[in-house]
Amino acid sequence: MINGQLLKQAIISGANNICSQKARINDLNIFPVPDGDTGTNMSMTIMAAVKEIEKIDSDEVGVVAKKTASAMLRGARGNSGVITSLFFRGFANGLEGKKEANGKDLAQALALGVDAAYKAVMKPTEGTMLTVGRMAAEAAVEAANDTDDAVEIWEVVCEEAQHALDLTPTMLPVLKKAGVVDAGGKGVLVIFEGMLSVIKDGVVIEATESVDDEDEGDDDAFRSAAAEFDEVINFTYCTEFIVGRDPEIATEPNELRLFLETIGDCVVVVDDDEIIKVHVHTEQPGDALKKGLEFGSLLTVKVENMKEQHKQAKEDNEKKVSKKKKLQVAEPTEDYGFVAVAAGDGVSELFSQLGCLHVVSGGQSMNPSTDDIYAAVMATPAKTVYVLPNNKNIIMAAEQTQAIVEDREVVIVPTRTIPQGMSAMLVFDPDSDAKANKEAMIEAASNVSTGQVTYAARDSEFGMKKIKEGEIIALENGKLTVTDKSIEKALLKLAKNMINKDSSFVTLISGEDVSEEDAQHAYDLLCDKFGDDVDITFVSGGQPIYYYVLSVE
Repeated sequence: MINGQLLKQAIISGANNICSQKARINDLNIFPVPDGDTGTNMSMTIMAAVKEIEKIDSDEVGVVAKKTASAMLRGARGNSGVITSLFFRGFANGLEGKKEANGKDLAQALALGVDAAYKAVMKPTEGTMLTVGRMAAEAAVEAANDTDDAVEIWEVVCEEAQHALDLTPTMLPVLKKAGVVDAGGKGVLVIFEGMLSVIKDGVVIEATESVDDEDEGDDDAFRSAAAEFDEVINFTYCTEFIVGRDPEIATEPNELRLFLETIGDCVVVVDDDEIIKVHVHTEQPGDALKKGLEFGSLLTVKVENMKEQHKQAKEDNEKKVSKKKKLQVAEPTEDYGFVAVAAGDGVSELFSQLGCLHVVSGGQSMNPSTDDIYAAVMATPAKTVYVLPNNKNIIMAAEQTQAIVEDREVVIVPTRTIPQGMSAMLVFDPDSDAKANKEAMIEAASNVSTGQVTYAARDSEFGMKKIKEGEIIALENGKLTVTDKSIEKALLKLAKNMINKDSSFVTLISGEDVSEEDAQHAYDLLCDKFGDDVDITFVSGGQPIYYYVLSVE
């Protein structure tokens, strides 16, 4: 039988297991856009539960399961995180009121969780984490006809989850072509396996950092060794340099190490036949460099003021904490209000100007949790709050707020891009009701085309296109249409594909990795080529990941 404390340890073990493997799970994402965050989202979602259940001492499985589900709902990030939370919400419903649970109880509870997840997804796709959860639950329910032993049942869950995961490439051709299994499905299996370790052997898997199979190499080893010393600031300057060794100098590098220890601490000296790599904290970086020159020529030098960095980091953290504290619950006195999700100061300012009282920081590869969105909703003093997720992977997390907000109506406008969100805001009619406004906003969003210029995060192949990591790619409404070595050329090709005789308005939004000069030049080129046919507006958005976002209406 499983009691509350055993279930608590099992969930912690499952959370630790996926935290340790999240990098490998992220790498299973096959689309080249830098959004491989399935493992991260799932691990952050379940870790939100760990923080809560570590505080409770109940021996009742129903109490632990309920607390887990509640915390995961609030901490859910991205679609994969939301689906994971739904698995556990149904699981909690199945164990409600129970002090202990046998294998049959676990099987039925898991089946309820899978059912809840399928119902929450508008168009469930087989070959995903849903499939892995479903097949595992079905096998467990069937096995429960012959045994109610919890260990046997959860072994069946893990075995069938592995079998289902192996089948995902046969269900989704894109997985088979890429030679990988489904990332979310792998995450589910890893969580289940972590739980089994406790249910079967009483062993909580410890969280460890994910390490690649290949050796990290000298650079990473050097950084790791140096990082061990970076906790206490006894000296001001972190000094790192590489000396190209002079073959005519026979002095051993150990002499350099001994000298550096007299003028500072945190000394690391790594050498081979060609170079000497040095790390030291000191008040005399010039003396360190001068000594290094006695062994050869300086190839690279980096000197950083750690006390200033520490001060700046502390100030930045205080600003973040202060900003969070400002989100106090507001009485719903106004008729309506807006919350948007966006990344980049310029983009956030745009939504503020359009009427969003609160803009939640987030977007591609940095999905906010349900609780982040919930806090913004509750801080909006409106009886009806419209939420614009502006990213397909944030919609489900936003939708979960509707289950936990009680004193105001929450309307989710399922915008998938920043341009869609802006277009939706522009058609809002304060004299219409919530239903009519939602319909109008969805229609406006559907009439705008979104182009995005970014880089390939991994080698990939789509259709007849072979894409190399780092190559510039452009997407039109989420579909990869352009590859190039030049950001500017990719943008122009994308614009040519998107702008037609029916187009009237074009907005170019530049990202944080584009200089003002380059952005202005790109805008001038668009105006030269298309300015006679459409109105073109430029915005410095400051968004990460995307060099440019192009809106065409």
